[in-house]
Amino acid sequence: MPDTGVWDLMRRIRTRGARDVSRRAVRRVVRNLSDMFDTAALDFPLLRQDIADSTRLRLELPSGRKNTEDALHLAWLCTPPGPGSGGHTTLFRMVKGMEDRGNKCTLLLYDRHGSDMSRASAVIRQHWPWMQANVLPVPDVIEGFDGCVASSWDTAHVLASRGATTAMHRFYFIQDYEPFFYPRGSLYSLAEDSYRFGFRNIALGNMVAEALQHTAGVPADTVPFGCDGETYLLQNLGTRQGVVFYARETVDRRGTLLAKLALEEFHARHPEQVIHVYGDPVRSWQIPHRHHGKLSPSELSRLYNSSLAGLALSFTNISLVAEEMLSCGMAPVVNDHAFARKDLSARGLLWAPATPGGIAEALSRAVEQPMTASETTRAAAGARRNWIPAQKATASIIEEEVAACIR
Repeated sequence: MPDTGVWDLMRRIRTRGARDVSRRAVRRVVRNLSDMFDTAALDFPLLRQDIADSTRLRLELPSGRKNTEDALHLAWLCTPPGPGSGGHTTLFRMVKGMEDRGNKCTLLLYDRHGSDMSRASAVIRQHWPWMQANVLPVPDVIEGFDGCVASSWDTAHVLASRGATTAMHRFYFIQDYEPFFYPRGSLYSLAEDSYRFGFRNIALGNMVAEALQHTAGVPADTVPFGCDGETYLLQNLGTRQGVVFYARETVDRRGTLLAKLALEEFHARHPEQVIHVYGDPVRSWQIPHRHHGKLSPSELSRLYNSSLAGLALSFTNISLVAEEMLSCGMAPVVNDHAFARKDLSARGLLWAPATPGGIAEALSRAVEQPMTASETTRAAAGARRNWIPAQKATASIIEEEVAACIR
């Protein structure tokens, strides 16, 4: 007589199917291998010696002000970027803004796994050729700069641990409220502690500034969002069809699961509308869709100009995608939150409750009541056109802190 384990396996195959049982078995094997080799430790972004602690941190500060006639030498601390990284692009725009004001900039790249810095430098030169900054690995001691700018919670820890004994100004350019990347726990706490290191915090947008004040209890200077208006242009006032979805399966803050559930409901209501997906491939999804892979900004602009609406979901700051879509004449559907509304106010936006039904309803309104040509023109005109205000604001904060003047 078969033992209970065999009967249980047969029952699961009958009720759930062989595919589900096989996937569970594979997951169990992967989990056991991960435990055996402690692969989860590879996901931790810091070397142990680079973890800082705000309760014990003593930062060496400059004793005087720099001559206001001299150019500044600034370090910008970040992780090695991949091609097209949105967060790096925004940071590098701020670097370019400082360079345009006659200052010298150096990128310090941090990767606890020791990536090939020559390759990382080549990626930067190829994909961000308009930036002149030197590219170097983070040294054991950060020194020789008037100031250093961290760009994420892990690089803030590196700046605090490797730059504590050097007399310089320290800044933190914050694009997301990064504790929200994680469940409440160790990583959440380490990310939140990075805001208490005593750096001058520079928040991109009001949503992050509000979260810093109300959740972490720290103040920040706020700089505005921008939009690449030279690339994302309104070029179609005629017929449009379909909706667009940016998929990031492994990045939960982008709301991919919610988007998939919402689009399933939307497809049942509007099967005539093509669903365009770019970014990650969406696996185990039965509804018809066109996957475009990774698209360049110019390719995205063409897709946006042919589509009626799109999803611009993000839960740790507003998504730049919203205004890029709007600038091309689309109706962006944005997950509603009081903080987010302080950064996005242009006409044409559709705010939706962060539920499958709420998002599906907003998409349905967009295709059932599409904007007229005049409404599309007004909506596109309401999007921000460039990043100059953000660059100027960031540069002014840094120069004011380091040189006590604003050029």
